[in-house]
Amino acid sequence: MNNIERRDRQLAYVADEAAMAEMLRCRRILQRLNFMDRAAVEGIAAVVKELLGKSENAFINPPFYCDYGSHIEVGRNFFANYNCTIIDVAKVTIGDYCQMAPNVAIYTAGHPIHPDTRNSAYEYGKAVTVGDNVWIGGNTVICPGVTVGSNVVIGAGSVVTHDIPDWCVAAGNPCRIIRPITEADRRRLFKDERIDDEAWADIVAKGWGGV
Repeated sequence: MNNIERRDRQLAYVADEAAMAEMLRCRRILQRLNFMDRAAVEGIAAVVKELLGKSENAFINPPFYCDYGSHIEVGRNFFANYNCTIIDVAKVTIGDYCQMAPNVAIYTAGHPIHPDTRNSAYEYGKAVTVGDNVWIGGNTVICPGVTVGSNVVIGAGSVVTHDIPDWCVAAGNPCRIIRPITEADRRRLFKDERIDDEAWADIVAKGWGGV
């Protein structure tokens, strides 16, 4: 196998000239994205679509950083805020209606533990999956090989080293389940504050208020 094939099978590989050629394509797109007029919202969205390929209504507030872009698959209405970094050596799959606060980092890349082996230039990537309706708080790091379930909130500053199941709030370093998300959270705003009647009526009218 060549190194591209090894990389894509999540085996040990070397980032050789062929891999670098793919990364250089990505860097050229990122150069345009990260230096665009921040008010050129439609232009930014177009470059994001070029970078990620198949996407529907995805938006990223630049600056944004990744290795390939083509290894990132996002669902409908994806949003990433400033300074998001996705090291997409392996596949990163993100579901519908996912939001990322500033400074979120998703890492799929890893290196051998022993320094001699690490100095050989071999590395690896392990895929990361994020489900639907996930909100990832600012300065969160998601480590290689992790799956985050659907309908999850990850608290700010978390380091996610293990899988997180559906329908929960999780936070910390390492990230742990804090509590489940229940129907009681439907109208919750901040801590024990409830969404006001006017805003809630609008939410219900738009079909997001539940049964």
